Amino acid sequence: MSESLVVPTMAEMLAEGKQPEVLFWVGCAGSFDDRAKKITKAFVRILNRTNVSFAVLGTEESCTGDPAKRAGNEFLFQMQAMMNIEVLNAYEAKKIVTACPHCFNTLKNEYPELGGQYDVIHHTEFLKSLIDDGRLTVEGGQFKGKKITFHDPCYLGRANKVYEAPRDLIQKLDVELVEMKRSKANGLCCGAGGAQMFKDAEPGNKEVNIERTEDALETQPDIIAAGCPFCNTMLTDGIKNKEKEGSVKVMDIAELIANAQDL
Repeated sequence: MSESLVVPTMAEMLAEGKQPEVLFWVGCAGSFDDRAKKITKAFVRILNRTNVSFAVLGTEESCTGDPAKRAGNEFLFQMQAMMNIEVLNAYEAKKIVTACPHCFNTLKNEYPELGGQYDVIHHTEFLKSLIDDGRLTVEGGQFKGKKITFHDPCYLGRANKVYEAPRDLIQKLDVELVEMKRSKANGLCCGAGGAQMFKDAEPGNKEVNIERTEDALETQPDIIAAGCPFCNTMLTDGIKNKEKEGSVKVMDIAELIANAQDL
């Protein structure tokens, strides 16, 4: 597997007089978290393989402001949002794809009232559109016959009603998709949303991520599929807590597809 990824920036594209098909919004986790960087690379490998014309903002990308807003700092959120909108509008960005449901939700639902109108899609929706258009084909490969359960990220599922795209992608891998007792509209948070990722736990007798990991393990999966870098972290920590490390993997859907295709 080569790591020769082609990742142009919007500035480079502009210099060549080109406008990419999509702007890939990487997000803080996808840029800085070692585990989430692997998801970013997997998604880029798919974009490269399918010849999708895309670009990133690079150093011009700043946090969307989601954690600030959820933690109650509306002023900081608006400052971050306005900065990003200025950059996005200067590049005349139209379509944005992101692998983070938090970025997805904020860009899609909270930027319009501040002057940022974009067509924002989650990477699972984008990957499904590539398959529907015949630009990407997926066979089971190494995952054929494996048992996979999907954890719905709050900001993808309940907040934006995107339930089918990730599941359709998983089923393309010739696997057995098993649903947790709490899924789709009845899903349970991984414990990281609302800026909880960045603060200490509150008093209680069990961490939310442990509860959610137990839901997943009840299905006796080989792999827990996620569609969010924060969910990925929380479920991976839950697996470690359950001493199941190595036996059950937590993987993003982009990683499942990239690995099935040996990208």
